[in-house]
Amino acid sequence: MTQAGNAQIGPRARQRQARIAQILAGAERVFAEAGFEGASMSELAAAAGLPKANLHYYFGTKEALYTTLLDSILALWLSATDSIRPEAEPAEALTAYIRAKMRWSRERPQASRVFANEVLHGAPYLRSHLAGPLRALVREKSTVLEGWIAAGRMAPVDPPHLFFSIWAMTQTYADFGAQIGAVLDLPEPDADCFARGTDTILQLVLRGCGLEPPGR
Repeated sequence: MTQAGNAQIGPRARQRQARIAQILAGAERVFAEAGFEGASMSELAAAAGLPKANLHYYFGTKEALYTTLLDSILALWLSATDSIRPEAEPAEALTAYIRAKMRWSRERPQASRVFANEVLHGAPYLRSHLAGPLRALVREKSTVLEGWIAAGRMAPVDPPHLFFSIWAMTQTYADFGAQIGAVLDLPEPDADCFARGTDTILQLVLRGCGLEPPGR
């Protein structure tokens, strides 16, 4: 919500927004570590620093809290594609998308793990969203890439599979951060690791699309 929008809501509404954000932040940590089945409302309340009654007041059930969290994570990732528009320069648009995905992997690794755990279990709570908003978005952005290809602005690629590849490359820094840290002898992927990873992904994706990375 914009600052103007925040100014228009009352203190009770702002307090409600803050409480919901607080609960979702705690839930992200718990669900990332325990999964849906392993998480309890008591653990979720403790992670949020609130009485369990507050969770029931705002969400009713663990399932409602979990699906709200999944919705918020998917919305965050969908927004990362905003740079991919017909009028944009392909190299700049894909660079912005990849950088956004890597930024979220660094800043919200637990969100990525919640999403990955859900998908690995067959996406029982997320299936309608994957087949709805995500499918529609991939089709929309694939149409943009197809337009760029038809106009000779980038090399021919299979757009949906390009997106799958970008997801795999960027999200591995969150989902398999422990593996990357162990191989590189780091406690966890650090700023330099993410910078080098981002540069490598940009090189692979953009050159594979017949594009020159910006600034090179």
